[in-house]
Amino acid sequence: MTPDLHDLLPGHDLRARVSALGAAISRDLGAVVGAIPGAPSGPQRLAQALGLDKVSVSRLLKALRSREPLAIVHHLPGPEPLRRFLKAAGKSGAPTPLVRAGEAQVDAFERLIRDEAGDRGALGSILSAWLPEVRREQELRARQAAFRAVGQIRGAQAEFDYSAVLLHPSVDGDRVDVVWLIGIVGLQRLRPGATVKFDTRRLTLAEGARRPTDLYGNEIDGPTVRGDEFMPENPAPIEARKVGEVAHYVLGDTGFGPRSAVNVHFCEVNRSELPSTVPVGSGRRAWFYHDVKTSVKRSCFDVFVHRDLYPAADPELIIYDTALDGVADVNDPARDIDRLEGIEELSLLGAGLDRTPIAELPRYSELLDHVHTTLGWDPQAFRGYRVRSEYPVYGSQITLAFRPPERD
Repeated sequence: MTPDLHDLLPGHDLRARVSALGAAISRDLGAVVGAIPGAPSGPQRLAQALGLDKVSVSRLLKALRSREPLAIVHHLPGPEPLRRFLKAAGKSGAPTPLVRAGEAQVDAFERLIRDEAGDRGALGSILSAWLPEVRREQELRARQAAFRAVGQIRGAQAEFDYSAVLLHPSVDGDRVDVVWLIGIVGLQRLRPGATVKFDTRRLTLAEGARRPTDLYGNEIDGPTVRGDEFMPENPAPIEARKVGEVAHYVLGDTGFGPRSAVNVHFCEVNRSELPSTVPVGSGRRAWFYHDVKTSVKRSCFDVFVHRDLYPAADPELIIYDTALDGVADVNDPARDIDRLEGIEELSLLGAGLDRTPIAELPRYSELLDHVHTTLGWDPQAFRGYRVRSEYPVYGSQITLAFRPPERD
């Protein structure tokens, strides 16, 4: 019988082999732990009895408590700490045959790391694909490292950023008014002269030029009116520059270093920005996104939709990599290859503003209410959706895609 191509690929049966190894380690190293004279329980007592450091002993016991063989392998300390444990267990009186069996499993563990992964970090990445809880833990550690690295490269970082988009039927009933609230908290330059900017744009084909204004109807061009009414602490100077369909917001001179940290909040109103329907049979979707252009610890993306818009269903969360081809259009099948499998999740906020607080922005609900009041909109006519991120990936695009009604 001719073997399937998949059977010839390296690592295709790795999951089964790792599971078998995890079960064997649980059996043999668990037997050694149970045979140590005096049966010391807990990582601290066992570490003291064997004269070992508490950290590696704690990791070993955590691994042995796991029921999933893959998780056992994930939680284990490295081969050398395991060998030190077995040597100390033998000296303390654990039977030699049990210690020898444990050493054989540690040797197998070391071969697994060397031959299948290359190093322990790479093995963790492999295991994360099979263990959702491990994947989140692994990805968060990687994201934290990327946050620090990108901050140094780009010369700026922040504690928190947010985007909120409000969608309301236009006066003519055929289009959609789009309002953006954008902000960032604890933004600091790490070195002098680093460029920090935000932008909004319209990527959907539409009649007429895009004419963004501030909340009070002033055309956005030059120094812009910021949304500091409810978040006045450490406001930052922002310069607005409109280039075609894109509005750029550039951070002014704020110095650099920890004491230079500032907060940015601004509002942009776009009347009749988008059509409210799509052609029959087109399958096109309306979509709105938050892109990560600053190294930031936490992020929040809110979309508030009027009840007369997109009634068919809740949106789909899609995350794209924009490194090569820029902002991704969900209606372009060629960009499906750029989708990322993130750890972010979509939350439904319900109707109105009473379910929208953000811990990092104590007066966020008041700001939303001020926007609705100024524009004359009913806050109870909206339903909300939220995506929160921890250490969001620089260069990623967090997108919510809706199904508009179809019309000839």
